[in-house]
Amino acid sequence: WQMHRKVWKEDLMAAIAQRSSAPPADFLSAVTATRQQGDNAIGLEYLRVKVRGRFDHSKERYFYAPDPSRGPGYNVTTPLEIAGSPVIVFVNRGFVPETLKDPASRASGQTTAGVDVVGLIRESGHPGRFTPDNNPAQNMWYWRDVTALKASAYPDGKATVMPFIIDQEAFDAAGDGPKGGATIVSLTNRHLEYAITWYGLALTLAAIFAAYAMTRLRATKA
Repeated sequence: WQMHRKVWKEDLMAAIAQRSSAPPADFLSAVTATRQQGDNAIGLEYLRVKVRGRFDHSKERYFYAPDPSRGPGYNVTTPLEIAGSPVIVFVNRGFVPETLKDPASRASGQTTAGVDVVGLIRESGHPGRFTPDNNPAQNMWYWRDVTALKASAYPDGKATVMPFIIDQEAFDAAGDGPKGGATIVSLTNRHLEYAITWYGLALTLAAIFAAYAMTRLRATKA
């Protein structure tokens, strides 16, 4: 079973690597095409896309993202009103240190003009065992919950919001604006290790049984 999982994980990792390095696809076209094809192994996750629109900076959301090299800070996630469409998608614009959490402290990066965003689609996640609960009332977020993001930013429920986030790629941010490139494309693959462990346990049990059987056989002959 673990060997089958190993092959599955390797195929998944190869698909993610191919997606994340491919030329960016038009966002709305890619979403429509993928949905028409039906479910697949990873859906839209890590699909590299491009989209143009305007940020609504009044609805910034802050994901706690301490960085070992840069200290405490946040990934700034902002709704993007897609050009020529009523659709909205949240964009993780990237990291700001805690000292620049207040938008007024980085006004030069809060452009109101149309922008082109290139990044990877990330679907809603799940909290880890020790991940704190999101606190929408305090605008403190710890894991991707797009349904809760939509409810907090558009409580009347009338906005058409995509059920995933785009992690914006690294780019030359204006002034002290968020620094893109927050996505970590990494999956663990320890299934070979697990398989070896199970094989080892099986061999150990087989050896114990063989020793037990030999002891019983000698006792019977005696």
